[in-house]
Amino acid sequence: GISAISAGRHSLFVDTNGSLWATGENGLGQLGDGNNTDRFSYLRVVDENVTAVAAGYLHSLFLKKDASLWAMGQNSDGQLGDGTNTVRSVPTQVASDVVAVAAGWHHSMFLKDNGSLWVMGRNFEGQLGIENNADILTPFELLPAGVAAIAAGQRHSLFVKKDGSLWAMGYNNYGQLGDGTNIIRRTPFKVVDSGVANVACGIYSSYFSKVDGSLWAMGHNGNGRLGDGTTAIRREPVKVVDANVTTISAGESHCLFLKTEGSLWGMGMASAGQLGNLNSSSQMVPIKLVDANVTAFAGGFRHSVYVK
Repeated sequence: GISAISAGRHSLFVDTNGSLWATGENGLGQLGDGNNTDRFSYLRVVDENVTAVAAGYLHSLFLKKDASLWAMGQNSDGQLGDGTNTVRSVPTQVASDVVAVAAGWHHSMFLKDNGSLWVMGRNFEGQLGIENNADILTPFELLPAGVAAIAAGQRHSLFVKKDGSLWAMGYNNYGQLGDGTNIIRRTPFKVVDSGVANVACGIYSSYFSKVDGSLWAMGHNGNGRLGDGTTAIRREPVKVVDANVTTISAGESHCLFLKTEGSLWGMGMASAGQLGNLNSSSQMVPIKLVDANVTAFAGGFRHSVYVK
């Protein structure tokens, strides 16, 4: 059985025994196997006690049962949070008391069990929510409490507070922050007042679901990745699905989401087969990819994985 899954330019999954497995691109050690050889089949990296994973563009993060956070791969901007810029080809421990983690292209975020939000890595575009633009090489506490969910994109970040409000920060050239502008936000900016449940970030796009099961999207809309039937940039959230959406995952130019009955849906770029529908044409509205029984899924750079 498989309990958790994530994808970047590589793929990671955790089995029900707590083993961490990895495959794919490994040029900067992001698979954590001690070398930089690409893997074309799954390799067990950690034997036991892993509970969650997050694959960035060229780095990886995972949590263990003791709530410790571990990192490996590219570290050019401090995204591993170990105080250096050294590439790590084997897992290195970064923090403790962690309950959730998100990996972007060159930055990382995590939540501690007290609801505090921590950030590390590249901050040149404000994606860490710290007003200066200096890289952060060790975890920095951005908020002391009250955060419920996080997502990291290429150069922007989203988080949801426990009151259901949605906040955004970072690069905003295509309106991916949803604030109606293209202004970089170097500190967190409230986008939606309440009712938000889950979030996901693509490269220049953002998605969130509400507690009523509706799906909303904003930002770059090339290949129809926002699913609104157009390719128009959306600088404010647009509703894509009315109800029954539970979780979301975004790749480079496509988005996947799960509905309550276990069906998997997708939209956006399909030229690399990332929508799995035998059609290389972009899908500008959501299409059903799997009828039922999907339990976990992830959108990678130009691929997708799911578990039934």
